[in-house]
Amino acid sequence: MAEQRETKGKNAWYKAVIIITVLGITAIVALVTTAVLQNKPLLQKYKYGIVLDAGSSHTAVYIYEWPAEKDNDTGRVQQTHSCKVQGAGISSYSVFPGQAGASLKSCMKEAESLIPLSRHHETPLYLGATAGMRLLRMENQSLSDQVLWSVEEVLRSSPFSYQGARIITGQEEGAFGWVTVNYLSDRLKQGSGTTGALDLGGASTQISFVANQDVAEESAENAVTFRLYGNDYFLYTHSFLCYGKDQALKLALAQQTQSGDSSVLDPCFHPGYSVDRSYFSVYSSPCVMAGKPLVSRDSFTHVGAGNASLCQEVVRRIFNFSSCSFSRCSFNRVYQPPLQGPFGAFSAFYFVMNFLNLTSGSLESSREKLERYCSRPWTQIKQQHPDVKEKYLAEYCFSGSYILSLLTDGYNFTSDTWTDITFIKKISGSDAGWSLGYMLNLTNMIPAEAPDTPPLPHAGYVTLLFFISLLLFFLLFLCFRFLWPRRNSQTQMI
Repeated sequence: MAEQRETKGKNAWYKAVIIITVLGITAIVALVTTAVLQNKPLLQKYKYGIVLDAGSSHTAVYIYEWPAEKDNDTGRVQQTHSCKVQGAGISSYSVFPGQAGASLKSCMKEAESLIPLSRHHETPLYLGATAGMRLLRMENQSLSDQVLWSVEEVLRSSPFSYQGARIITGQEEGAFGWVTVNYLSDRLKQGSGTTGALDLGGASTQISFVANQDVAEESAENAVTFRLYGNDYFLYTHSFLCYGKDQALKLALAQQTQSGDSSVLDPCFHPGYSVDRSYFSVYSSPCVMAGKPLVSRDSFTHVGAGNASLCQEVVRRIFNFSSCSFSRCSFNRVYQPPLQGPFGAFSAFYFVMNFLNLTSGSLESSREKLERYCSRPWTQIKQQHPDVKEKYLAEYCFSGSYILSLLTDGYNFTSDTWTDITFIKKISGSDAGWSLGYMLNLTNMIPAEAPDTPPLPHAGYVTLLFFISLLLFFLLFLCFRFLWPRRNSQTQMI
């Protein structure tokens, strides 16, 4: 009888240990599985946004996406696609305003096919027009309005959530370009040093960088304040209308055609270059129309001389360095504080300097390379670049000379600070420019305060939970291990 009771007792004890062990292991597996699956959706969902950058020379459509569950938090907004609208910028349709909207249809159809149908109705759609439309508005407010109405009609008919089309200010263009550059490089979340932004378009150029708070005291119109991720940024930003590369060329040609001669020998174009130009093509812009010479002829012959040093002298004459009513200026009597930090130069800054192979090296070496390039015969240049349109190819010598003069004579970069400039096209797969910063601002995707973060990252939480579970199981095992001998001795005594 005693042996039977002992055997039954042992069997019951073994069964209890096995049951408890199985339950413990099951509990650990359940806890770890729950921790792994927590906040991990089986299928990642995204939201989308569309921004049309209606520049002076062309319009680009940008599509952005971000994780749907991370609005206004840590979700990275990324550019997934861009579409270049065929033709010139919308300001060029002033004679036939109705065609401005029609020019956008192809890229908008492309956006419809790329964004999931279920997201169409909630995808915000913005259009921002820049310096080309600012100039058209200066010249003819009615035509400017008609172009915008044409654009709005097409965008309203799209399946997306149309949020408006407007002409943005030069200050907005500069400030949102700065936001884009620093958002994509993660400098805003880190709260560390920021990167200045240098933007060059066809009709305007912008410079933006973090400066001291006294910018607002000396020149309030050039001061912008942002509070992003819990940090305050006091930004200096200025936009120079008429100083984009296309309008700057007209300013330079206007300087050289004041005498009304039948031909102009231009050091900013290659030797052997010769093209007939109409005076209207030079003086049709509001930037230069006031200085049109009184001549009877309609055109002149534009002849290239190919001398970068003399070209620099021509370019310098389009800037006004004569006076400054502030403590310091860039040009045209515009206040500019001392340059601070590294800078990213994008848009035409990048495309021109990349074509000329001047995106790296010292200022002196850049000048030497440009001198050699400009002196090459026009026939040789055309043979080396058969796929580039002659209109654009002919202007690279001028554009390179203009950029060097703008950055050094205008914005006050020196041989020592030249290497602070990085010429960039994209950052983390997204185009550098104002459009992303514009959308982030309008959709409140960047919080003013830093979002709350858990004490541990998700992976750390899972790991900690796993080891605590193992520790509990080990302690439970020890309890049974030490209790078992006592239970066995009690049974033997019985």
